[in-house]
Amino acid sequence: MISGRTIICLASGWDYHPTSKHHVMRQLSQGNRIVWVNWHCSRRPSLGVADLRSMALRLRQMRRGARQVTDAITVLTPPQVPLPGSRVARQLNRRLVRRAVRRVLERLPRRPVQLWSFAPDAADLVGGFGEEVVVYYCVDAFGEFSGYNRELIERRERELIARSDVVITTSPPLFETRRTLHPNVHLIEHGVDHQHLSKALQSETAIPTDLASLPRPILGFVGVVGDWVDVELVAGLARQRPDASIVMIGPVTTGRGSAGTLRNVHWLGGRDHRLLPAYLKSFDVGLIPFRQVPLTHNANPIKLYEYLAAGVPTVSTSLPAVRPMPRSVWLADDAARTAAACDEALRHNTADDRAARSALMLAHSWSQRLEEISTIVSAAIRPHAAERKAEASGSPRPVEPRMQPA
Repeated sequence: MISGRTIICLASGWDYHPTSKHHVMRQLSQGNRIVWVNWHCSRRPSLGVADLRSMALRLRQMRRGARQVTDAITVLTPPQVPLPGSRVARQLNRRLVRRAVRRVLERLPRRPVQLWSFAPDAADLVGGFGEEVVVYYCVDAFGEFSGYNRELIERRERELIARSDVVITTSPPLFETRRTLHPNVHLIEHGVDHQHLSKALQSETAIPTDLASLPRPILGFVGVVGDWVDVELVAGLARQRPDASIVMIGPVTTGRGSAGTLRNVHWLGGRDHRLLPAYLKSFDVGLIPFRQVPLTHNANPIKLYEYLAAGVPTVSTSLPAVRPMPRSVWLADDAARTAAACDEALRHNTADDRAARSALMLAHSWSQRLEEISTIVSAAIRPHAAERKAEASGSPRPVEPRMQPA
């Protein structure tokens, strides 16, 4: 695995619900120093309550400055102007972020630097740190998120792809579209913290008190309840199975629809990721009720791997990255079929079934994924310091010479 480096990670929300980027960077932090940069200028905020709260949080983070969250991970939130369509704001953001990151780098031991971006619109920072390799880690079709300017974000993403050395994609559709833009694109699906999630199988893991008294079976969902979640499908399932408890765990950023009025749908809000094995232990079936939209078409739900590592049989809507697995994963796209799939999943919910299911996920651990990614990234390192130095001085780097579409 990559070691002895300083890795600058451009990503949103260190303090948000844990995602793949958190797992990737925590894994890499075992042999490297990580400088996590909270990136928050990809879309223009609205005057809604959620965005106003987010802006207040960002301002607090900026005032706090760089902070050490582990021995190897530093998190900072540089000032940024969230006006992605403004050329002036873009130039200002480049200066502000580069300056803030360089101040952190000055305090760290001198090591080769790598730039890993989970943000699609960070091309302006390439070359600002003398980095030996640039990795674009593409986990979503960002233009499909609500509030994003699709044309603008996709143009910015193409700029970053052209200036990257490696592009990692996490779902087949993302791979198919990005590989036409770059000669070094790879499909690496998400991993799972198997050691943590498999605690759901241990007898000493206690079922949380807020689930212990609910009628069974418990059909549960864990994750952000955004507008990509089909809350009406959840409502339909609850009506089809009034004897079951439908449990929704995670922050809610969209309307609950009719599911918000049903007595057997329980909205628990967010829970600490450290408690996830206990909650999954209580699930009889894990749910992935995603809507059939371009955003989810490109997604690879990390919760699938988490459910299975905890031994939980899973019912999902039909997504390209979710494949049926005998005795483990069932696909259904309406309430009646989802209810029937849950009934089938419940027939494969013995202790032996759960243990076998979890064992299958050992091959999908984050450590296994990062070994594969590290081999790809290390092969892409090459001496182009002069090129990077020119960019760091502010000279524009041509987009086309080094990376041509395959």
